[in-house]
Amino acid sequence: MSSTPTRPAFPAHQSSNFVSPQGGSSGYASTSYQAGGIPDWGNSAGSGGSGGLGHDAEAQEGRINEWETRFGWRVDVIAATAYLGGPITALIFLILETHSDYIRFHSYQSALLTTPLILLRLFLGLVHFPGFFLTLLTLFIVGSILFMAYRAYQDASQGSLERYHLPFIGEFADRWVGEE
Repeated sequence: MSSTPTRPAFPAHQSSNFVSPQGGSSGYASTSYQAGGIPDWGNSAGSGGSGGLGHDAEAQEGRINEWETRFGWRVDVIAATAYLGGPITALIFLILETHSDYIRFHSYQSALLTTPLILLRLFLGLVHFPGFFLTLLTLFIVGSILFMAYRAYQDASQGSLERYHLPFIGEFADRWVGEE
């Protein structure tokens, strides 16, 4: 048996009962988020500091990949689909996609863009607004959805994940993603 301790399934914190074979109170770093410490690359469990196994593969495992999605799908396609399906796909992606802030931003922005426009179109149709204006509004809705889907797809496929903010709506979407 080796004299180095094995890493437990959960990170140790200050209330840990783990005793190091070398005689310390804990064989791991006490800066876990559970103990109130803020881990960084120098003291996280897999970074090779005093508290981890020290392998590069495990250090890579802890890093967040902004291109990763929950289902392993392409970020550019999902972001464009959030617009193309209107508020329904935006809601589905907001519920299901938990890994990519890029997709969540575009899902919020899609919901904030398409929901009021579609509700306005339905309301004006119910009150018998002149057909010419309804046609113009419908073309505007379709055009804005297609443009935003193109922008979301293009920004991700160019490798930047730069977020295209619509005036007013984009600020809300960005703030909501940041508060999550």
